[in-house]
Amino acid sequence: MNGSVIELLRRYAAQQREFGFPDPILPRLEARARPEVNATPSGTDGASGLAEVRRTVDGCARCPLHARRKTIVFGIGDPNADLMFVGEGPGADEDDAGEPFVGPAGKLLDRIFEAAGIARGEVYIANVVKCRPPQNRDPEPDEIAACLPFLRKQIEIVNPKIICALGKHAAQTLLERADPIGRLRGVWYDWEGRRLICTYHPSACLHNASYKRPVWEDFQILRDAYRAIRPL
Repeated sequence: MNGSVIELLRRYAAQQREFGFPDPILPRLEARARPEVNATPSGTDGASGLAEVRRTVDGCARCPLHARRKTIVFGIGDPNADLMFVGEGPGADEDDAGEPFVGPAGKLLDRIFEAAGIARGEVYIANVVKCRPPQNRDPEPDEIAACLPFLRKQIEIVNPKIICALGKHAAQTLLERADPIGRLRGVWYDWEGRRLICTYHPSACLHNASYKRPVWEDFQILRDAYRAIRPL
């Protein structure tokens, strides 16, 4: 194992401890268990819990992405949502606005929401990484590792019943699998007591129209499960 991998694991373990998660290498040896998956931290609601994490993220310099960002793109939506979407990382429009999914991919996502009968205001939306990768490149493993504790805390606080991973990096990060998104999409997974489904990122649909049909098929599966727990 080379030095860079060892350093990455060391940094990730330190971040896990900072955010109150058990040791990522030997979890069964930890005396302290992972926080209860269905519990919002004692004495907080979703909004105040997220605000506390947002203050922790402010000024973050844990990875090289901080050097070029305009804003930290933390997350937006209902802080107590039953349905949460996780994208990959902000683009130029998101970096300007400080909100996820406001550019062309976000506009397409809004149209998909509308077709599925899902109001954007009733869900919570976040990204795996909170700062824009240069030229919208894929986030690097060390950048994902630096931001993952923030994402996990967002999920814990929002406490959604259903998560939708948009794109391969969100899917592979949450599922801890290297399978291509085409193999991961369209089926349900158990993610720490929650239901998780994956689909192509909206930006992929903008570059390849053939992805639109499978995305809509996945959203129909997602919509039906969501309406079973939150009828119109």
